[in-house]
Amino acid sequence: MDIVIVGAGNLATSLAHALYNAGHAIKAVFSRTIDHATELANKVHAIPYDDISRLPADADLYIVAVKDDVISQVAKELRICSPNAFIVHTAGTVSVEVLPKGRRGVFYPMQTFSKQRIVEFSHIPLFLEAEHTDDEQLLDIMASSISDQIFHIKGEKRKVLHLAAVFCCNFANHCAAIADNILSENGIPFSVMVPLIDETVAKLHQCTPLQAQTGPAVRNDLNVIRQHIEQLKNNGHKDFADIYDILSKSVINLHQSTEKR
Repeated sequence: MDIVIVGAGNLATSLAHALYNAGHAIKAVFSRTIDHATELANKVHAIPYDDISRLPADADLYIVAVKDDVISQVAKELRICSPNAFIVHTAGTVSVEVLPKGRRGVFYPMQTFSKQRIVEFSHIPLFLEAEHTDDEQLLDIMASSISDQIFHIKGEKRKVLHLAAVFCCNFANHCAAIADNILSENGIPFSVMVPLIDETVAKLHQCTPLQAQTGPAVRNDLNVIRQHIEQLKNNGHKDFADIYDILSKSVINLHQSTEKR
């Protein structure tokens, strides 16, 4: 397929590599900043653009991988340039209806992306949506070329997925960032936590998150919890103490409510 990538950020970078390696032709990469477009385009043998009106109008698919709040405007500009274009966005919480009427859809890969690390797509769940059967089939063919986990799902359920992903990924990573802050203040490298993190994730391949839960909160060890909260407050981390308190109460409440079922 001939594909145009609109965006040159974290997701756009990994996705462009995956599609290119699967044999698709990346015809163009667009970014408002030409240096960003050029950096990615050079890696996938595409032509960089910083003027959306100059993008090729005959691609099979236009993938809009930009910030949520500019998807609508970028897509409108695309539709003007190419009225018959099949345009999809990659956002988890944005309705397909933000795209201008016509051939439109959603290609949502549920994964965390960073430019510094090209992600292997083969096992990433891809959640697809399209308004026309032919376009849905086209999207399915493209998605199947890079991943073996393809799902067709509508907007409201996609929002549920994104909400759950924020807890599993973004908040979990923030907790790791807090741990890094606490450790660095005491001259301890964060690397000592990596085996613990690896095992925490590995357990989830065999256990439910509730079964895998350990620590003072699930034991309802209020003495240790109080000590940790005071320790954080005494070291000037009231915000971390508040997070610790809220999470501990949530662990206790969730496990107690589950036991009553």
